[in-house]
Amino acid sequence: MGFADFYFERQKEFQVKIDDTPNSDLKYIVVIPCYYEFEIITTLNSIRNSNRPKSSVEILIVINSSEDSDQRVLDQNKKTYSEVNNWIALHDDSSLRFFVINDENLPRKFAGAGLARKTGMDQAVYRFNQINQERGVIISLDADAVIKENYFTELEKHFNRFPKTNVATIYFEHPIEGNEYDNETYDAITTYELYLRYYKQVLKYSGFPYSFYTVGSCFSVNAKAYVKQGGMNKKQAGEDFYFLHKIFPLSHNHEINTTCVYPSPRPSDRVPFGTGPMVKSIIEAGEEVFLTYNLDSFFELRSFFERINDLFKISSEELDRLMDKLPVCITEFLKQNEISVAIKEINGNSTTLITFTKRFFDWFNAFRVLKFLNFAHEKYYQKQSLLNEVEKLLVFLSIKESKKKTNKIYLEIFRKLERRY
Repeated sequence: MGFADFYFERQKEFQVKIDDTPNSDLKYIVVIPCYYEFEIITTLNSIRNSNRPKSSVEILIVINSSEDSDQRVLDQNKKTYSEVNNWIALHDDSSLRFFVINDENLPRKFAGAGLARKTGMDQAVYRFNQINQERGVIISLDADAVIKENYFTELEKHFNRFPKTNVATIYFEHPIEGNEYDNETYDAITTYELYLRYYKQVLKYSGFPYSFYTVGSCFSVNAKAYVKQGGMNKKQAGEDFYFLHKIFPLSHNHEINTTCVYPSPRPSDRVPFGTGPMVKSIIEAGEEVFLTYNLDSFFELRSFFERINDLFKISSEELDRLMDKLPVCITEFLKQNEISVAIKEINGNSTTLITFTKRFFDWFNAFRVLKFLNFAHEKYYQKQSLLNEVEKLLVFLSIKESKKKTNKIYLEIFRKLERRY
């Protein structure tokens, strides 16, 4: 029996799409969704030109379209399918194998990034299951991203050093200058990446345990963890966020900051939200000041998260007294979210503080954090300039800031900070 047999018993719609037998030493499978894409050959070349790990690698490209896709999308997908097949024929390699899947006429209700990524990841699990490689690594990449030469060798070093890793996010940098895009695009992606890094760092500062990036082109997950948590979802956008926050509670989460993925900064409206739409929105807004969550709202979270241990086996009366000591904003939010009911249930299912803490953050998860931030900024706080909040955060992190305050300079400070981890 294979480790994932039970998973495929539940995946009634699963179909095997790759007939070739996997190599016995297959350890890494890269999944690349591809929709209306013009530059995927650049991505494939960056993979082929990278340094090779000792184990075999496969690349699964999932070209996809909906039953109501425009003709221009269908035409481009056909062109891409042909180009990729021709490229594969010219680059045959027994230890680095490329496969392309062409999924057309997908149901309008599900067609999108989530379904395409799920299709590829399920195929990856099936192939690992054939050789019973439960520690096989599924790597998520996008069709408009390129990788650093040491990408696979650094992933190999990490998984050899930390074999129990369930999920590892991979360091990324968007291009923020050059000749390929106009200055507006580079300025917009600089702003957006700075926002992403600010949000991650301030979330970590608040004490939230799952402050990781959820970027679709920049994560890897082991096959056993993938099936344990029920696999990828079919969401048309944000599938990476939902999936990763389902995996993080398993623990053994890591960040690989010794290599790099370079996602595209291009504006796009192919999905409802994500990098492309955000860049497009920033450009269209044309505003010099980009607003973000007020740093003080995260201090409220921190004041609450610092009291988590006090909630273990707490009585109703003690909980009421603790609520009175917290800031009004977080107290009101917690009461609206029935904190007393939640804590009673969590304590009823927790025999140790470790178990309680895990269950607590299953309840106060990344979605509830966002709900709190939106609640706080509707009633108690106003969003502030990203530059101002970044500057304040750097003070609390004891990081010397630059006298010249620009998005680009602050972004490089955060990048250096994360590369050092």
